[in-house]
Amino acid sequence: MTSPDAKEAPLHAMSIDVEDYFHVAALSNVIRPEQWDSLPSRVEQNTELLLELFERHSVKATFFVLGWVAERFPHLVQKLASHGHEIASHGYSHQLIYNQSVETFREETLRSKDLLESIIGKEVCGYRAASYSITRESLWALDILSEAGFTWDSSIFPVRHDRYGIPDSPSAPYSIETEGGNIIREFPLTTAHVMGLAIPAAGGGYFRQFPYAVFRYLFLNASGFGDRPQMFYLHPWEVDPDQPRYNNASWFSRFRHYTNLDKCYGRLEQLLQDFRFSTVSESYNAYEHDKTLVRSNQMIRLA
Repeated sequence: MTSPDAKEAPLHAMSIDVEDYFHVAALSNVIRPEQWDSLPSRVEQNTELLLELFERHSVKATFFVLGWVAERFPHLVQKLASHGHEIASHGYSHQLIYNQSVETFREETLRSKDLLESIIGKEVCGYRAASYSITRESLWALDILSEAGFTWDSSIFPVRHDRYGIPDSPSAPYSIETEGGNIIREFPLTTAHVMGLAIPAAGGGYFRQFPYAVFRYLFLNASGFGDRPQMFYLHPWEVDPDQPRYNNASWFSRFRHYTNLDKCYGRLEQLLQDFRFSTVSESYNAYEHDKTLVRSNQMIRLA
């Protein structure tokens, strides 16, 4: 193991987007939201599997819970909170923000926040958009988040992608002054920089598709080889190789969703041994470098 000594290693953020296999954007062309209630849910058993793993390794994580899930499994949210994990919002319906109206996004944001707070009995301060869909076209969402009482966000990916990303946005934690004059903290998704290229190294499909040694190198690279905390994310369905398969989805969607599901749990356990992790809030607070303030109109100009 070549990562820094545990006492000096940065405290990275471990985050879990609590959603079911049928919520994902990659399968949205073959599974409609009106079908969700009729499908066999696996989110509870898969989240419990992650909870047991984190308990065994004494890791606290941030669970971004989808409102749809919280409504149907409030006891799961209560259990996560009772075990000392941080509860944050993943919105309500897992729809891409830039495809929603301002009114719909506001209603769903408030609905999900109120629901989570009523379940755990404390304020929910963090947010993550479905499929990282706060882009240059949907920066208006940050004002709604601020007005709803969120103080931090983790939705912006500083990469080029067909569905998300603000290329050349900051790769380290920073604050955004919104168009409405609000301030919200941002903990962006992890990117490594290799030969001038920004390579996603935050988790999820990248964690499953890259060989573990490659992902580990990219994660180390992004941290300055042990200098600064980074964001890691995963979904409960990614440790579930026995989930239903939708072979009518496109080849690319099936590649994104199903690749190496059988290897993900073991890789995650290895990751917990190779790096230090805690909640998003604790990791953000442990970041010792100066945090930049960026105005939203500057974000729009980034290409």
